[in-house]
Amino acid sequence: MAEKIDNNKDFAVFEVFSQKNPKSPFVHQFSLLAPNHEMAMALARENFLRRESCTNLWVIKRDDIYVLPPEERKALERMDNKDYRETKGYGELQARWRYHREQYEKNASAKK
Repeated sequence: MAEKIDNNKDFAVFEVFSQKNPKSPFVHQFSLLAPNHEMAMALARENFLRRESCTNLWVIKRDDIYVLPPEERKALERMDNKDYRETKGYGELQARWRYHREQYEKNASAKK
């Protein structure tokens, strides 16, 4: 019986991110299999840069990405007592300023 050979055991999955210009965020493009970071970068360049240009390219080993465990995700929920951080009370601010300016101007012209 022939021995089964696992060709992927020396390969790792890498995630490829690109940045269109220096001010834009990095965007996930695709995943690829490679034996090391150098080969992953070469494959990413070959596959991605044929389609579109970018200013920066990242390859990250999937195993090196730390994901927040589900039981810790509750800590990301917003606390209820943080309403003071929201700007919902500023919607009519411009109208209020206009009203007070008109009142001031009316009083100033009445005094003359």
